[in-house]
Amino acid sequence: MLAKRIIPCLDIKNGQTVKGTNFVNLRSAGDPVELGKSYSEQGADELVYLDITASYEGRKTFTELVRRVAAEISIPFTVGGGINELSDVDRLLNAGADKVSVNSAALRHPDLVNEITSRFGSQVCVVAIDAKYTDEKGWRCYVKGGREETTWDLFEWAKEVCDRGAGEILFTSMNHDGVKEGFANDALCRLSDTLSIPVIASGGAGKMEHFRDTFIHGKSDAALAASVFHFGEISIPDLKHYLKGEGINVRL
Repeated sequence: MLAKRIIPCLDIKNGQTVKGTNFVNLRSAGDPVELGKSYSEQGADELVYLDITASYEGRKTFTELVRRVAAEISIPFTVGGGINELSDVDRLLNAGADKVSVNSAALRHPDLVNEITSRFGSQVCVVAIDAKYTDEKGWRCYVKGGREETTWDLFEWAKEVCDRGAGEILFTSMNHDGVKEGFANDALCRLSDTLSIPVIASGGAGKMEHFRDTFIHGKSDAALAASVFHFGEISIPDLKHYLKGEGINVRL
């Protein structure tokens, strides 16, 4: 069985790492290059960097940041935010990224997933899905950093991008984001059972047991978190030793 992955996520705004709750109320969490280097040294399996306000000027700044990160860390990292066409993917891969994450642009233009995978390979293409659950609509996908609802159902969209060649799904539950009460394991389990590609859990990590539960009950392949790592609430070495003790296959 493949080892389960622990992935710190760094949301970038104006060159700094930030973190919020339910996608709002952002506060600074430090220098993204130094944080990434620290996580790499602590034993993180991968990193995700998301440019959460990817304006045109921000893109150029972000590309330079990607170069600086690539020079300092020794683990794979994914970058996302403002990726709308193949030239964006090419630019970020050339700057040193291992994978790209697409979200809003893929929902607007699903063929982008096919284009990325046919040009660069499935392993490069992570489709990020931000979804919110309501009793009336079930799990509905959102775009523009969680600001705008779409007509897509989470499970239908995940199946669509899987069929189009995406390499992984990064599912963030907007209901759980920053709340620290656990991941959306029922939805994650359903995704894992119906898709043939890895599923990354995002949104809800507050304590070590939440990671254990998403690997066991959510059947997640990887777990992504931000604030618990950024603000020193959970250390990655401690987390991995805890998970190992719970019988979960992780790389120490």
